[in-house]
Amino acid sequence: MTIQDSERLAPIEPPSGSVDSVTPAAASPSSIRLMLRAVRTSRSGLAGALILLALFAFCFIGPLIYPTNQTDVDPLNAALPPGGGHPLGTDTNGFDVLGRLMVGGQVSLQIGALAALVAIVIGTVYGAVAGLLGGAVDGFMMRMVDILMAVPFLFFVLILSARFQATPLTLSLVIGGFSWLFVSRLIRGEVLSLRVREFVVAARLMGASNGRLVFTHLIPNTLGVVIVNITCQVADAILLVAALGFLGFGLTYPVTDWGSQLSSGVTYIAAGYWWLIYPVGACIVLTVLALNLLGDALRESADRRSA
Repeated sequence: MTIQDSERLAPIEPPSGSVDSVTPAAASPSSIRLMLRAVRTSRSGLAGALILLALFAFCFIGPLIYPTNQTDVDPLNAALPPGGGHPLGTDTNGFDVLGRLMVGGQVSLQIGALAALVAIVIGTVYGAVAGLLGGAVDGFMMRMVDILMAVPFLFFVLILSARFQATPLTLSLVIGGFSWLFVSRLIRGEVLSLRVREFVVAARLMGASNGRLVFTHLIPNTLGVVIVNITCQVADAILLVAALGFLGFGLTYPVTDWGSQLSSGVTYIAAGYWWLIYPVGACIVLTVLALNLLGDALRESADRRSA
């Protein structure tokens, strides 16, 4: 074998310097671009995205076009059917139902987004640390997750509602504080497969700390799974807020959400006040449907990319 052949067959050494140089070529921005492209090319994903944009425009831009008074009770105009100056009628307190849907939608979407953010952040970091460390630490951390998952969510909320007043921030923290458990299991499974990859092994050999491995190498390579899970977390949080409001443990006047409106409407269903039930129910169904369609499109993209 000649000297030229030996040089040609010699293994290529990784570049010295920063540990970031051993990050795999498939960076997270490209994964996000692939998912966005999958949403544009998927009919269900595009439909979900358009419905979600329309709902956001309805809730946040609608009050600027159709301003209403949602703080002062008007008994003289209570329980008016749709028509005249109220396209969707008024509720039993005299509030315009269309304007109340917009205001309640703002609160419901904000709680859903914040609760999903809390769940994703806590669950991602917790699951990544457990998957990376492994062994007894991983076993202990996952048993803690099992114990917390055994606590009934409604039982915990009942205890908190007896001591604290429900606000959008507290509801977001409570819902997010329970929802991260499933996220941590999902991320842990991803990290268990990533930690034996070549770029993680190379980073370890170059002296990367566990914190650097988690935040620089492992979490960025789970962004695809995280993005897919965000849509499910937001949908679940909105349903939980609606369920709590329906059971009477939601927000109190003057703050309102779709669940509280639905609960108030069901009280008068026997009186035939259908406009207090169907519009808010349609908003909840459309929001959850749009998020599920969007999540399915993102999940299909992630499955094709990992296949």
